[in-house]
Amino acid sequence: MPSQSWRHDLPDILEVLATAEPREDWLLAAGSNYVFLLRMEHPAAGEGYAVYKPQRGEAPLHDFPSGTLFKREYAAYLVSEALGWGLVPPTVIREDGLSAGIGVLQLFIVHDPAQHYFNLKDARSADMQRIAVFDWLTNNADRKGGHCLLDEDGRIWCIDHGITFHAEDKLRTVIWDFQGLPVPPALVDDVCRFAEALRSDSPLRRELAGLLSERELARLAERALLIDRERVYPPPPAYRPYPWPMI
Repeated sequence: MPSQSWRHDLPDILEVLATAEPREDWLLAAGSNYVFLLRMEHPAAGEGYAVYKPQRGEAPLHDFPSGTLFKREYAAYLVSEALGWGLVPPTVIREDGLSAGIGVLQLFIVHDPAQHYFNLKDARSADMQRIAVFDWLTNNADRKGGHCLLDEDGRIWCIDHGITFHAEDKLRTVIWDFQGLPVPPALVDDVCRFAEALRSDSPLRRELAGLLSERELARLAERALLIDRERVYPPPPAYRPYPWPMI
């Protein structure tokens, strides 16, 4: 893994991801979909790394429409930013200059792979509570422990959001520690502001409408209202509440 990359707070990081020139790529073996690590160069930002998930490399799923996983990755980034939580690394959809065509390109976060949810959760409970609400809102069907990254600055990030936003309830996660506990009021307030944005003809709603189906977008709004109404973390469903593998 690279020991350095562009910083997430680099000015115009989204423009850098959208225009940097790929120089080398490596296929990452883990996972059922094709995922590449790209070494890239930008005339102003220099060398950096990004994770590339092409639409062409998505394995068909029986319950998600084919060719939509990269859109869901980007939608998760938009929701994270709209909430003001900054959980998902900077992400763009890009086609130009990429070997396998259109897909999602996400800033690579330098991290220690030995650090994950199970050995971070006790010391970072507030972060994990936020992630749990995010997964509830986005209907994340695959929150593994290894999807929670600790960067060099001590910040927690979340990755791998390809199977999110389904119209049916599909929450599957390792983060059930908070079931039955009150959701922190500040998180509920953020979700309420997000719900208000979805009710209007906002740029956020228009952009999400280009990524999700009409029913999926409606269910996203309904989950935001549910979180406001319940204000308590949900219990695991009876069927398959945990992803596999769990890390």
